[in-house]
Amino acid sequence: MTLAGLVLAFGLGLGMGGGIGPALSFLMIAAVLAVLEISLSFDNAIVNANKLQAMTPLWQRRFLTWGIVIAVFGMRILFPLLIVVVAADLGPVEALRLAATQPAEYARIIGEAHIGIAGFGGAFLMMVALNYFIDEGKEVDWIAALECRLRACASVRGLEVAMVLGLGLVFSLALPAHEAHRFLFAVVAGLLTFLGVEVLGQLLDRASMSSDVARGGLGAFLYLEVLDASFSFDGVIGAFALTQNLFLIAIGLGIGAMYVRSMTLMLVERQTLSEFRYLEHGAFWSILTLAVIMFAQTLWHIPELVTGLIGAVLIGSALMSSLRFRAA
Repeated sequence: MTLAGLVLAFGLGLGMGGGIGPALSFLMIAAVLAVLEISLSFDNAIVNANKLQAMTPLWQRRFLTWGIVIAVFGMRILFPLLIVVVAADLGPVEALRLAATQPAEYARIIGEAHIGIAGFGGAFLMMVALNYFIDEGKEVDWIAALECRLRACASVRGLEVAMVLGLGLVFSLALPAHEAHRFLFAVVAGLLTFLGVEVLGQLLDRASMSSDVARGGLGAFLYLEVLDASFSFDGVIGAFALTQNLFLIAIGLGIGAMYVRSMTLMLVERQTLSEFRYLEHGAFWSILTLAVIMFAQTLWHIPELVTGLIGAVLIGSALMSSLRFRAA
């Protein structure tokens, strides 16, 4: 897939009529985009593996096959086009033509939609992280001073929702009125999406325990796809800093998405999460940090490099703690 993607990127550069120079540039940008996607989504792979462990081998394979199609074509191509369709009040064909012929204008429209994207993605990811930490059944703590207190609050119903709405309200107060309304609407939409996927997953699981759509089947698949979408927002928006070519972005991020899917399955097959005690904790702290950063991006520009480094430091620290625990 990597080779095919890089060849396709090189061919796209040649097709633009610029010769070998632009083609090599396209090749390099595709490689950098793939690395960007992997660095931003490694915590996604760990969280996916946690959910994937409960899925049947059939649904694990579907996650790798169907899921990668949804990830590449849905999030990397259709989702940015949908933003332009809604924001610029264009038809799908016109939006695609705009992406192909006026990439600068296309990128500008995508950039103007960052308030809503940050609100939706930040709220969904924050719910994912808080749902993990505020759980009375959680037995292992990494940052004990914080995680013990969060677990002790599990008896307070709706605390996660209140925390997300409260933080969203704080950030909205610092935004201009017209942007604050858009941001709060996106936060509520992110919350409802998380709760909706949770409810739908439970209903599907209860109704289909005797079929292929068993516990950890379709419900878990839908949850993972929405989770992947929320993680993808940051990469899709950040990619426009490197290139405004929609198709090149899809190729580069698509390569990275395939690696994330493969890493997820590797973590499951080798039972890495059970071997490294705190690795999962580091991933969820990284997700919580990413959610707060997405909210903060409505006020300040935070480079994707900073986001990736914070996630890498948290996961690396959790890995080192796990190794020390094994050696003790």
